Amino acid sequence: MLSEQLKKVLLKEKCPFTDILGQEMVKKDVKSALLTNRHIIIVGAPGIGKTTLAKNIAKLIPGKKFIRVQGSPDLTVEDLLGDIDPIKAMKHGPLSLDAFTKGKIFKADKGILFFDELNRCPEKLQNALLQVLEEGKATIGSYDVDFDIDLIFIGTMNPEDSSTEKLSDVLLDRFDLIYMHYPENIDIEKEIVLKKGKKVDEVKINDKLLTLIVYFIRLLREDKNLEKKPSVRASIGLYERAQANCLVKGKREVSFNDVKEAVVSVLSHRIRLKPSIKYLQAAEDYVKEKFEKEVTREKWEEKGGCL
Repeated sequence: MLSEQLKKVLLKEKCPFTDILGQEMVKKDVKSALLTNRHIIIVGAPGIGKTTLAKNIAKLIPGKKFIRVQGSPDLTVEDLLGDIDPIKAMKHGPLSLDAFTKGKIFKADKGILFFDELNRCPEKLQNALLQVLEEGKATIGSYDVDFDIDLIFIGTMNPEDSSTEKLSDVLLDRFDLIYMHYPENIDIEKEIVLKKGKKVDEVKINDKLLTLIVYFIRLLREDKNLEKKPSVRASIGLYERAQANCLVKGKREVSFNDVKEAVVSVLSHRIRLKPSIKYLQAAEDYVKEKFEKEVTREKWEEKGGCL
């Protein structure tokens, strides 16, 4: 079975999830759940590495399929399970290749089904998953034919997304939930930015400016006036745009002003102010004022930064 192959790899390697920096407790929980053949949902805000972790799991069993489903209200049971053409079924039989069109679940057989944003799919589709998760079987439409399915199911869920369906207790009972958070400290986040962010070869950005970028993002995450916090993608975006601003000016080293000029464009749409604030101030103005207040030019000069 697929789970037995994965168990051998997990027990052989001390830390198999090398694509994820930090998140040691998450890695331990994932390893534990997979060793006991559990399906998992990784819960957390966007941009913290949920998809990266799922792909890392897939890499542990080379040659196995990794099928991704993007959760959406438009997703149908047929998209997930497949469909049998009744005319061709009468002629060739319901199990024939001519009659049966495979859905995502069957394409993921003997591999990994990664269901991104599981709580964005409709209730009818959630119900279709129950038999697969509980029995390892799938029944197509009204045909009295069961197909055996051997797969590892990894879902993700953003609990803060308001445009979602409530996952039923019956469905959730088939999973272990693993909670993933923002990088534990500024050094880990800086390392992620350098690893995932695009580096402009002609441009240099010193460590102090990189620290400033990540420091400000993490400062926003602690801001009590924000409902939606900026993710690691915001740190990466600010890092990349600061380099681009420098390049546009024909310079070779990123300055404080290159970062400052990118702040509103990169961050204003990645935050959401609480109602008590957003009716008084636009997100663009809030981000700009926050940066000017918390990361002033004078403070930066005192720390030896370049302008």
